[in-house]
Amino acid sequence: MKNSIIIIGFFVLGIILGHYKLLPSFVLEHDLTVYALYLLLFLVGLLIGMDKQSFEIIRKSSLRLLLVPLGIVIGSLLGAALVGIFYKDLSLTDSLAVGSGFGYYSLSSIIIAELRSKSLGVVALLSNIFRELITLLFTPLFVKYFGPLASIASGGATAMDTTLPIITEYSGKEYALVAVFSGLTLTFLVPFLVSFFCYL
Repeated sequence: MKNSIIIIGFFVLGIILGHYKLLPSFVLEHDLTVYALYLLLFLVGLLIGMDKQSFEIIRKSSLRLLLVPLGIVIGSLLGAALVGIFYKDLSLTDSLAVGSGFGYYSLSSIIIAELRSKSLGVVALLSNIFRELITLLFTPLFVKYFGPLASIASGGATAMDTTLPIITEYSGKEYALVAVFSGLTLTFLVPFLVSFFCYL
């Protein structure tokens, strides 16, 4: 939860600095988000490429493991589509773009802000932060009432890192591998799916 609070803190600080124009004019006059996006995509690719254990997990895992991230993708997009249908201020494709962040708030929000609008990027940021916070706070209830895979589904892409400790604690150590595999797969899919729905 500490990481989420730090992210929210920097977000609020950015709003304050931008609103009161407390930064140098170069920063305020130029849109630096595209460069931040390029850097973030490079770093994500670097981390995935360097993590040999992740590739070993994928190589050794059975095809049945693919059903977990596949189910999360389908469930997340169906939920986002329902929001898009009933919430008139948000188009269906905007809602699907936000939903396909899978909890990866930093990457998805920057892509959406760059390809669609900054306001939708804020929606994506908050939506995905809430997904992580909900996982951290309600995992015991999810596991109790919906089973051990529910916590992995709730965590989405964060199941491989920030929410992994609580998932392992309540779902069991035997689900740690499933959580890492699912989180890694979703992390890989985020830039492709978010960009796809932004361009529709």
